[in-house]
Amino acid sequence: MAESVDLTFFQYKLYTINTTDRSCWKRENAREKTVPADFRKADSFMNYTLNLGAWNSVFAVPSCVVDKHIKLAGSVQLKVLLWILRHAGEPFETADTAKALGIDRGEVNDAMLYWQEAGLLTVGENDLQPAGTASEPKAAAESAVEVPVTSESDMPEESVKPKHRILSRPQKADNAFVARRMSESTEIACLMQEAEQILGRLISNGDSATLLMIHDDFGLPADVIIMLLQYVVSIGRANMRYIEKVAMNWADEEIFTHEKAEEKLRRLAENATAWRTVEQALGIPHRSPTAKEEEFASRWVNEWKFTPAMIHEAYERNVDATGKFTLSYMNKILERWHREGISTLPQAQKEKLERASARSNAPKKTTYDIAEYERSDVFQNFENFERK
Repeated sequence: MAESVDLTFFQYKLYTINTTDRSCWKRENAREKTVPADFRKADSFMNYTLNLGAWNSVFAVPSCVVDKHIKLAGSVQLKVLLWILRHAGEPFETADTAKALGIDRGEVNDAMLYWQEAGLLTVGENDLQPAGTASEPKAAAESAVEVPVTSESDMPEESVKPKHRILSRPQKADNAFVARRMSESTEIACLMQEAEQILGRLISNGDSATLLMIHDDFGLPADVIIMLLQYVVSIGRANMRYIEKVAMNWADEEIFTHEKAEEKLRRLAENATAWRTVEQALGIPHRSPTAKEEEFASRWVNEWKFTPAMIHEAYERNVDATGKFTLSYMNKILERWHREGISTLPQAQKEKLERASARSNAPKKTTYDIAEYERSDVFQNFENFERK
């Protein structure tokens, strides 16, 4: 039991401070129990404060946050929890938390959902409350009453429903499941750490769920996912939506090994080089090609081995004939040259003269095609006649 303190004795010792030198106390009448009346007047304006600095204001943090979640939870989740604990008892909205922490409201909602699923927070009717224990949700699930299973043959036909719903894309895992997978699998934990290093930023809860979906549902191993991340960073498209799209395409192409991923990356690099060659030949500013443009560029440069000069010549003939740039028309020109073995500019010029000579010697046929007349020299000859 704590020892009691004689306040009268303590107060009287304060009263006996020398008025000329208040830095020392006189220890006179140490055991006097009576407090003089003038001391009671002086006591009315004397205030004392114990200054603990930053320790004047503290709040409690559950031990399991450090023991269990300090390694599994992300920085955003920890920030949101600390902010909530600091403002316990104060009404707030997700917008307040997002503004204070400099993050999106969606990230705040994800973090709060993580702590709810971890069992630290529960949502009441009108407020957020601390949960009793972290194991309550699991215990509640384990204590649920078991329902006898009835076979489908014993059920009415109209009550039989499919067990699984077919999705166009897998559903992403929740934060608690991602955390559990990271704690169970060293491969998954290392994947998340490598992803942050490659992307150069902390990954959010949604990013972690996407990467786990790519691994578990799409079937891409961790080393292939890392190669994919390095690729999207190299082309400047390191957003998670594009990463998911590329991963889905790789899964469709069954790129599940390191060797197949290397071959895929080699083809992608060749396609990028081919498109830059076409850009320079046509004189168009640099941009990302469409799927059709990338296909044509790869065919002309990688498969048919045409030089920039030949591609530019095909472009000139395309514009001269149609008045505009058309990929399909230009492809027909290059396809004919490839079929006839025309691979140099002198050969293309010779072929042009031969085709012009053949057209001039061929018998003319009556046509009512306006476009054909426009492409012919009829209007040009008429304009020259008028000038004369």
